[in-house]
Amino acid sequence: MIYEVIRAERNKLAEVYISALEPDFRKCRLLTMVASDEPETEGGRFVLRYFFATGNERVTVMETVVPEADPTFSSLAAILPAAAWYEREAQDLFGVRPLGHPDPRRLVLHEAYPDGMSPLRKDFPLEGFSQALTPATPAPATTGLKVFTFPQVRGEGVFEIPVGPIHAGVIEPGHFRFQVMGDSILHLEARLFYTHRGVEKRAEGMHVLEGARLAERVCGVCSVSHGLSYAQALESIVGTEVPERALYLRSLAGELERLYNHVSDMSSICSGIGYAYGSAHGARWKETLLQMNGRLIGHRYLRGFVIPGGVTRDLTDGKLEEILRITQDTMLNMEQIVRDMKTNNIAMDRLQGTGILRKDVAEAFAIVGPAARASGLDTDARRDFPYAAYRHLRFDVPLMEEGDVMARLMIRVKEAKQSVELIRQIAEEMPAGAWHTPLGNLPPYRSAVGISESPRGDNVHYVMTGPNNTIYRYRVRSASYANWPVVATCAPGNIMPDFPLINKSFELCYACCDR
Repeated sequence: MIYEVIRAERNKLAEVYISALEPDFRKCRLLTMVASDEPETEGGRFVLRYFFATGNERVTVMETVVPEADPTFSSLAAILPAAAWYEREAQDLFGVRPLGHPDPRRLVLHEAYPDGMSPLRKDFPLEGFSQALTPATPAPATTGLKVFTFPQVRGEGVFEIPVGPIHAGVIEPGHFRFQVMGDSILHLEARLFYTHRGVEKRAEGMHVLEGARLAERVCGVCSVSHGLSYAQALESIVGTEVPERALYLRSLAGELERLYNHVSDMSSICSGIGYAYGSAHGARWKETLLQMNGRLIGHRYLRGFVIPGGVTRDLTDGKLEEILRITQDTMLNMEQIVRDMKTNNIAMDRLQGTGILRKDVAEAFAIVGPAARASGLDTDARRDFPYAAYRHLRFDVPLMEEGDVMARLMIRVKEAKQSVELIRQIAEEMPAGAWHTPLGNLPPYRSAVGISESPRGDNVHYVMTGPNNTIYRYRVRSASYANWPVVATCAPGNIMPDFPLINKSFELCYACCDR
């Protein structure tokens, strides 16, 4: 990965973005934005870094310094909607204000939290962190920042329906506020960030190898992808050459993770339309894959397999053959379920034309993964930023243009088929040799991003090292974080009973936001 750094004055970010970067999704896509408290910085205290994918495995970083005496900067959100959440989060967690932001409400810290609290500043103590973040008696705002309020659609016959944040199932907290006319949705506002885990604060001062265990626990069902992104950031900093066999084993684990997630998502979409046949058989095949993971790799959700420098265990030829057989059987059965579904008129009526995500909206918010590809956005980190063994493997990136629930389902079916083909290539072309190498000592105050394609899209991890192989700053941008803002845009024009189906078709994680 090649980095180019552009430094900008904090009050001229928009001008620099327009003049120095190409404001076109296909040529310049926002990967992540990282705010950091760096008291050692010359001329300021806070540093903001906007990371853009600019093609040919290149990342362009627009960097600015914000002084403690006047912690403000000019917002990019008005011309770059994808930056909106990042800048609001920086305001909440670091106390740096994005001037001119079109929606400056709190995002991460809800209104019950004390005003002026900036938990990711270095002088905010780790001890008692969870207690400090526990909502107590609401405090009056003294800084003039807007707390979160829900917009309302007014008029005769308009009703408001609040859903959550606590749900009847096992999903984590998330609140959805609907404005409806009868069954028709007029407006939806989604609110997340209810369960603070303190992942990034906890990482400060942690040894980088212990950080690997933390990284793969950001999300329970994307542990390989998160672990890969974190490991690759460290390996980039120190220049570690990961053994070729380990690279193939990493790609194998990534495709196994993608496959069981896509099978699970297909089952969930069937459940969302009451298609019990597809839901039950999808759940059965997901369980078959999870049992295979546990038996052959050591953990149902593949946790503990990827570590900095390689992987934790090797796989015999016999295990590779069994993995290939089970995954091929799974794909044959899932394709049969989809063929049967397509003959069911009721199922097709629920799926087609529902929850459309327009391509221009997907581009503006720089969304990722199957949801992006179902709306015609040609992006995939395995191809655009080749990692692990993907540079040596052959695969297609399926695209569709419809952007509806059916398209998001079919993209997963096509990607699952590609995953099985990739597993076949890996099993047949697996090189001999070592499967781990020591990471080595990392230079302090160096940083890099690691990118990997999870089942929901690319996960981007930013790591800045501290002294003695510790973490100075850690920032996780999950695929779910990138995609959540567009879910609400797909609801208006649909009916209330279709929203659970729309939501399932994105299948985003709440915990990935609750860092």
